[in-house]
Amino acid sequence: MRVYLLQRLLIGFITLLGMSIVIFVLLRLAPGNIVDIIFASAGYVDPEDKKALIHELGFDKPLIAQYGSWIVHLFQGDLGKSYHYDVPAWEIIKPRIPVTVELGVLSILVAIALGVPSGIISAVRQDTWLDYTFRIFSLAGLSMPAFWLGMLVILLLVRNLGWVPSLLYISPFENFKDHLLQFLFPALAVGYRSSALIMRITRSALLEVLREDYVRTARAKGQRETLVIFRHALKNAILPVITVIGIEFAFLIGGLVVTETVFNLPGVARFLVEAILSRDYPIVQNLVMFIAVIVVLSNLIVDFLYAWLDPRIRYAG
Repeated sequence: MRVYLLQRLLIGFITLLGMSIVIFVLLRLAPGNIVDIIFASAGYVDPEDKKALIHELGFDKPLIAQYGSWIVHLFQGDLGKSYHYDVPAWEIIKPRIPVTVELGVLSILVAIALGVPSGIISAVRQDTWLDYTFRIFSLAGLSMPAFWLGMLVILLLVRNLGWVPSLLYISPFENFKDHLLQFLFPALAVGYRSSALIMRITRSALLEVLREDYVRTARAKGQRETLVIFRHALKNAILPVITVIGIEFAFLIGGLVVTETVFNLPGVARFLVEAILSRDYPIVQNLVMFIAVIVVLSNLIVDFLYAWLDPRIRYAG
C-alpha cells in the first residue's frame, strides 16, 4: 500500500506543476494586461511612465523568468503583491478562503445527508413508490441550477418570512445564529444538486451489488436484512460513491461563483471573477492554484480511502 500512496502523491505533485504552467500561460495569452487597464482609464500617459511600470511589474522579463520567479516565491510562502489593490496578495486572499471552504464543506455534508440515505432506500425498495419518489427528487435536483434554486429560496424567504440575507459577512464569533442562517440556505441550494448525483450513484452501485452471489448467500444463511445491506452490500458499493463525493467537493469549491454572488458571500470563487476582469495576475494565479490544490487533495483523500477500504489495494501495495 505504501507504494500505491507514494505513486498517488507523485501524480498529485506533477498535476499541480502542470496546472501552474497552464494557469500562467493562459493568463499571459489573454488579451489585455493590468498595465493597459491602468493607463486606459487615465487617457494620454507618457510612454516612459508606462515602460517604467512594465519594468516594475516584471513584464519585460522572459516568460520563463516570470514563471520561475512566481514558483520560487510561491514555495517560500510569498504570494506576491496585488497589482490592483497594491497590497500583499495574501492579505486579500486569506479572509476569503474560510468562507468558500465553509460553504463547500456544509454543502457536501448536506449532499451526503440527503443523497446516501435516499439512494440506499431507493435501491432496497426498487420499483416501489419510494423509489419513484426519490428518483423524481434526484432528477429535479440535477435539472435545477444551484444559483436559480438559491434565488427561489431568497424570494420565498423574503416574501413569506420577511428574512433578507445579510449584505455583509457575519463572523461566527460575532453572531453564530445569523452566521449559520447566512450559510445554511446557500448550502441547501448547492447541496441539493450534489445530493441528486450522489443518490443516483448510490442507488445504481447498491443495486449492482445486491444481485451478487455473496449477498444471496448471506440472505440464505438467515442473516437480518439490515446486516446484509450495510455489512455486505453497502461496504462494497461505497467506493464509487466516495469517488463522486470527492469530485463533487472539488467541483463545489471552484463552482460557487454564482452562488456566492446571489447570497452576497465574500468567497474565493466570487472574488476570482473580479480579479480576472482586472487582470490581477498574482491574485488569479494563486486563487486558481488554491482551487487546483483542493481538487488534487480531494482526489488524494479518495485514493487513500480506497486503499483503506479495499483489501486488494492493500495487498497489491
